Amino acid sequence: MPDELLQRAREGDREAFAALVEPHRRELQVHCYRMLGSLQDAEDALQETLLSAWIGLSGFEERSSVRTWLYRIATNRCLNALRSSSRRPVPAVPLPVPAPEPSRSGEVLWLQPYPDVLLEGLPDQLPGPEARYESREAISLAFVTAVQLLPPNQRAVLLLRDVLGYRASETAELLGLTEAAVNSALARARATMDAKATDRSSVHAGTDERALTDRFVEAFTAQDADALVALMTSDAWVRMPPLPFEYQGPAAAHRFFTALAGHRRQIAAMVPVGANLQPAWGEYLRDPVTGGLHLIGVLVIGIAGDRIDEITHFETSVAPYFGLPRTLAET
Repeated sequence: MPDELLQRAREGDREAFAALVEPHRRELQVHCYRMLGSLQDAEDALQETLLSAWIGLSGFEERSSVRTWLYRIATNRCLNALRSSSRRPVPAVPLPVPAPEPSRSGEVLWLQPYPDVLLEGLPDQLPGPEARYESREAISLAFVTAVQLLPPNQRAVLLLRDVLGYRASETAELLGLTEAAVNSALARARATMDAKATDRSSVHAGTDERALTDRFVEAFTAQDADALVALMTSDAWVRMPPLPFEYQGPAAAHRFFTALAGHRRQIAAMVPVGANLQPAWGEYLRDPVTGGLHLIGVLVIGIAGDRIDEITHFETSVAPYFGLPRTLAET
């Protein structure tokens, strides 16, 4: 059947081409997201990939599978995007109060969360023999953030080798590099990732996640800084892309939450969603005039053991990806 579809597609049958590439669409989008850190940019890269594949189908020599051929195109489209220009400036809604002194300024201000609903129905294809990361870890915000700090070639090599599990020879063929160049790039990428401590293999192990998230929601909606930091690891991060301020550790987080508590109305509702296979919520404030609820952002947390090691607030621009309405009726 794939051979028949390929032949029909080569003859100009768009429906056959769609049937040929559709089984790979979701995983290609996830790959582009890992490369680019932005769902919007990933969708743009995916569309460019599929258009390029349609135009270049006559040049497909069948030396690899259609899936691998599509990964070659997608990876190179992402590399072109990364090399062509710097990231677009991302406008940010300023904080309602002067920000406390941050632990550092963030470097990945374009980061967006990835909706769990888009991970449903992915083909049940195990990574190749060379993979080092499990699927849950490789979609986590911590992993995707760390990957964004790698140079483009190292980023592509790491994802192809350690996430998708392609062999060094296959990766070299996909990227048009020598095996020696692939191995060198991989060694440098792994060293950087190890330094970023992105290994989240202990996440959820032995954790009553529901009890922890319930306690978090209770503390967060009550703006109880003491209760919030009591749930956090000693090296937890609080982030707010595209704002550059990042806070690490309970003391810095406490200063941040305390500064905001006196200037922001209490959150009236937290609507559960899923992002990057992590707990997430839409945050809603009550309008003092209408009594209705309006969205102020999307919050994603990371869990390590029995504590929270990451709290990331995203602006309302990502809400449509999660099916979150801008307003809710009075409750």
